[in-house]
Amino acid sequence: MFDFWIDYPMIDERLKTVCSIIEDRVTVRNKEIQDVLIDFTYSGGKMLRPALFLLFADLGDPHYKKTDQLTKIAASLEILHMATLIHDDIIDDSPLRRGRTTVQAKYGKDIAVYTGDLLFTQFFELLIESMHSSPFLMTNAQAMKRLLLGELDQMHTRYNVNETVEEYLQSINGKTAELFWLACIEGAHFGGLSEADQQRAGEIGRNIGIAFQVFDDILDYTSDTGTLKKPVLEDLTQGVYTLPLLFAKEQAPEAFAPYLNKKETLSVEEAQEVASLVNAYDGVSKAADFALGYTQEALAAIDQLPDTPSRKKIRSLTELLLQRNH
Repeated sequence: MFDFWIDYPMIDERLKTVCSIIEDRVTVRNKEIQDVLIDFTYSGGKMLRPALFLLFADLGDPHYKKTDQLTKIAASLEILHMATLIHDDIIDDSPLRRGRTTVQAKYGKDIAVYTGDLLFTQFFELLIESMHSSPFLMTNAQAMKRLLLGELDQMHTRYNVNETVEEYLQSINGKTAELFWLACIEGAHFGGLSEADQQRAGEIGRNIGIAFQVFDDILDYTSDTGTLKKPVLEDLTQGVYTLPLLFAKEQAPEAFAPYLNKKETLSVEEAQEVASLVNAYDGVSKAADFALGYTQEALAAIDQLPDTPSRKKIRSLTELLLQRNH
């Protein structure tokens, strides 16, 4: 995880403090679960959401900011993200996450459900401690609601061979982009930026989140399990049809129909054949262009933020996210 931030030493050090807070919060009587959560905290996630929060907070007046408050809010964002990942793995029956055995694969779905729920409670405890009567308490609750609705939207469209690009975007706007939006807008708020810059920060976060998810979906068709640290083509076999597939299917629906009509019975070998078709019908390249468009919108808005070293870091990080391989 921290290797990703080697060029951002100030953020690197603060993220280590965020991890320490999370480690303290996941201390529970069940030592096995505690060890799993601590391992998960340090297991290679990039911690993009707390990092973006801190970077946007740094855009503001340094006299305005309270370091302990910002660190706790940053930790709350990562804890919320961790909780959703654990629940995602339950729904998808995933064996791996970040190259490690998932909680549900190791301990069963019942323990995994309660582990994710426990993280939700820690998320709200941190918010109460760090925000007091701030209107952002409600903002966080509403963001969490939209995040979960995005997950439900995705579940609703599983194995839907007629899924549209608009339905896909509705889902990722909630399940992924919402948390990026929250990280950026509340970073700007607690950093003391103007109302206009706070709204701009939120737009930047949403565009980054959409581009990030689309590129993540592209990697499913272009990478391998060893690099991704999770099973490739898992979404496809679980009936989650992402943008590369949707774009390719628009070009030749008849080529994909025999495979997608198999739904739950699609084999691993057939999924690999679908992946070949996705690449052959330019699904990957079109999705990459789509993600680039959102990235460019984010970069244009970033250039309108206060001219500080933090703005340069936000810009370079946004560009870097399109160059990753996992």
